[in-house]
Amino acid sequence: MDAVLTLKDISFSYEDRNVLENVNLQVNKGDFVGIMGVNGAGKSTLLKLILGLLSPKQGEIEILGQPMKQFKNWQRVGYLSQQVLKKHQQFPATCEEIVRANLFSQIGFLRFPTRKHNEKVKAALEAVGMAGYEKKLIYELSGGQQQRIMLAHVLVSEPELIILDEPTTGIDQEAITTFFELLKKLNEEKKMTIIMVTHEMQKSLKYINRQIYLQERKIVEA
Repeated sequence: MDAVLTLKDISFSYEDRNVLENVNLQVNKGDFVGIMGVNGAGKSTLLKLILGLLSPKQGEIEILGQPMKQFKNWQRVGYLSQQVLKKHQQFPATCEEIVRANLFSQIGFLRFPTRKHNEKVKAALEAVGMAGYEKKLIYELSGGQQQRIMLAHVLVSEPELIILDEPTTGIDQEAITTFFELLKKLNEEKKMTIIMVTHEMQKSLKYINRQIYLQERKIVEA
């Protein structure tokens, strides 16, 4: 199996509070991993370590075949945070503008997108079932539709690994099911590796292929 992410004996603490102790985890290409646990169990801390936003007190992290300290190509990793939807809900931008914004490093400063860039935007919107919404303003959409646009924003850079932090917060149950079905389709058809923190424990079980629980500063896999 090809390891996309490896955590070896990871420990982390905030001042005098231990959050993670000797955590080991390997995520392989094509996995759809659900990370669960009570509030304060360390789920957000774990994601920050995986994203290089925090450094472990002990242990090593490898991502996409490289030690975390050497890894630079973050375009290969897509991240959808809890806050991104709130930030864009009232933003006066069209769906295609929001998706295209994640191609800024490819397009360049003060340059116009090429046909290739526009085709990538179109493909990303089609992948999340939002074709035809290019000119719609983001705040005109429902919460579930907005979340799919933000997923298209992540997908447009063609990442190999997608990390989602409670992506269904604030959307209704029908939209949650639609979103999970979309993630499962991306996982199965595009062989995309997905790591998702979720509180939707029961609802997510039919879509993920690995259940990871954080409890008592350790990882337990069901």
